[in-house]
Amino acid sequence: MGDSSRMTFFFIYKLWMRGALLVCLLLATPAWSADILLTAAEDGAGVQAFTQALAGQRPEDRVTFTPLQDLPAPSHLPAGTRLILLDLPGLDWRLQDPQGPPTLVLRISRLQAHQRPEASRHARISLLWSDPPLERQLQLIASVLPQARRIGVLYGVDSEFLLPELRQYAAALALQIVPQRWDNINDSRPLQSLFRNSDVLLGLDDPQLYNPKTAKNLLLSSYAQQLPLVGPNAGFVRAGSLASTYSDQADWLAVLDRLLDQPPAHWPHALYPEHFQVVSNPQVARSLGIEQVDEASVAARLAEGEKRP
Repeated sequence: MGDSSRMTFFFIYKLWMRGALLVCLLLATPAWSADILLTAAEDGAGVQAFTQALAGQRPEDRVTFTPLQDLPAPSHLPAGTRLILLDLPGLDWRLQDPQGPPTLVLRISRLQAHQRPEASRHARISLLWSDPPLERQLQLIASVLPQARRIGVLYGVDSEFLLPELRQYAAALALQIVPQRWDNINDSRPLQSLFRNSDVLLGLDDPQLYNPKTAKNLLLSSYAQQLPLVGPNAGFVRAGSLASTYSDQADWLAVLDRLLDQPPAHWPHALYPEHFQVVSNPQVARSLGIEQVDEASVAARLAEGEKRP
């Protein structure tokens, strides 16, 4: 082979190697990456753990946390940012500006959003509900307490708006909602009246009614009347209610992972996480003479029911 032939061969070989290297780099590099900004009024260990977990789940993206007090107005943030709010002060800050990046709001209940009607009208906000879906809670009752037909529901001025939806879901399951307004938590008469006319009590995620001050009275009355309390959340189950559905950090990370893979224009305006679990209190079940709840089995059965049209 002559010198010119060898030079031509090596030149072509170098070009081929460079092309192959470029293809490898293109294949190894994500087609796109996103700037994901999380914020909250307080920067605690839980917030940092959640941020780190999301960053570990999405290594191709730039995931950062900035305290709310250190952020400019939402409209001054880069338009390509995907903003995740972790508390109510963050939502209140975001609602002050109609512009700004697309925003996912975590840890907000239906009641909290109802108190901020502008949140449901904001074009750039998606609300991810923290409280268990009413329909899912009713399905849980039907699964673990199949003989229960009258569902007692305490409500207040803040949670009354949930009753029409609750009645609609209950009717589809041939259940009856027995509502009872409870304006004065120091007055047990509404509570006793409701217990006399109900087979089970469904707790709404209303902190005016279900809180550390009312827990003792509610739970002791429930035991005294042998009436199970379902919900309103996993924390109340640990305190003494029978069972509830809930979504933990892993469930929320799965929801965020799916949404962040989509263009923000495709984000729903509001949604419940499709990933969830069931928690129960075996000691409460025994004290009420109820069969212990198989948490994994019940959760799987409820999830399967939600997949069917």
